[in-house]
Order: sequence, then C-alpha cells, then structure tokens
Amino acid sequence: MSSADDVVTAKIAALNDQARQTFTGCRVLVTRGIQALGEDAVTAILTQVRQFNSFTENNDPYGEHDFGKIDWKGSVVFWKIDYYDLDLEMHSPDPSDSTVTARVLTVMLGDEY
Repeated sequence: MSSADDVVTAKIAALNDQARQTFTGCRVLVTRGIQALGEDAVTAILTQVRQFNSFTENNDPYGEHDFGKIDWKGSVVFWKIDYYDLDLEMHSPDPSDSTVTARVLTVMLGDEY
C-alpha cells in the first residue's frame, strides 16, 4: 500500500471513529433484534459500540474501523459502517470525503448479519 493509500485509510478510520463514538456524521440503525432486547439493553449496547476500540489485523484488515463485534450477555452483537452517496442510492464515490459520503452505522445481533 502506498503512503497516499495509508493517508486515505487513516482519514476513513478517523471519520468512522468519530461517527461511531459520537453518532454524528452518520445515521444509526438498530435492528429489530436489538430493539427487542429492551430500552436498557439498547442503551448499554450502544454505549459499548461507542467505546469499542479493539481493532486488530484480524477484525479490521483494511484499517478503516468499519466493523466490530461485542458481547451482550452471551449474545454476539455486530456493528458495521457502510458508505453511501448523499442520496443513499449507491456507494459513496469517496468514503474519505464527508462532503460526498453518507455513513450508516448498523447495530445488529450476530444472527441478523
């Protein structure tokens, strides 16, 4: 990977971290399975998503900080960030540019993935 690619990847990771940690600059979707756990569980799970920082080569091979797995009382919970154009119709033309990218953070049970 070239140093230019590294810069782009680092920018994407920073934008993803900001979106995930603050729930700003993105839309947050919580699946029905997560919602069915109840309001207290949703709040606790979203707190874990915000605090997630266990990125490794195995779970973040592209270095974009766009996916994570947490445990909620024995259940696997995944979160992922997808990049769309501003109309949410196609993939973003450039995920490193927040002016042309709509980020969508989805939180789901493992069996909903």
